[in-house]
Amino acid sequence: MAIIRETIRAIFITLMLWLLTAIVYPLLILVVGQVFLPYQANGSIVLNLNNQPIGSALIGQTFTSEGYFHSRPSTVRYSQGRKARPTGISGASNLAPSNPELLNRIVEQSNQLRDENLEAIADIIYTSGSGLDPHISFKAARQQLERVARARGVEQDEILRLINKYTDGRFLWIFGEPGVNVLRLNYALDLQDINRQQNQ
Repeated sequence: MAIIRETIRAIFITLMLWLLTAIVYPLLILVVGQVFLPYQANGSIVLNLNNQPIGSALIGQTFTSEGYFHSRPSTVRYSQGRKARPTGISGASNLAPSNPELLNRIVEQSNQLRDENLEAIADIIYTSGSGLDPHISFKAARQQLERVARARGVEQDEILRLINKYTDGRFLWIFGEPGVNVLRLNYALDLQDINRQQNQ
């Protein structure tokens, strides 16, 4: 009789834990996210003027045009391409500092920056651990300012205002370093061009 009672008790506790951890807690998080933080809970999707998604503010993209700020290098190409569908890819190269492949990539990147008269700073040369970092440092953005302003035919001060606007501060004001969100900055530049053309 005691064994049956203990078995029923164990089954009851297991069912209660399952109910709490598999149903109640996820539903609570879903409701809190959708009510208080819907933008973040739904992936921080950036929409264009036609209400179409152009990317997530939390995941970087590759920008190659001279008129755009370039993101930091990514070993997974920012999860873009056939291999990335449907769930995406995240990760670093896992190459040791002594690996010739890593050294060759860094030297090649440094030479390219030198040809553009840019300083070889860390976040323009090294990839992030996830390969999806949406930010570059303020210094990296300032280095690209002249190229972007020249390609778009605008004053550097106009773009500098946007750089300041789309610089995210430290997490909880103390953790990490401020970073410029590349997707949001580049989209703001496109909007600025559209407004300028409409006002002419």
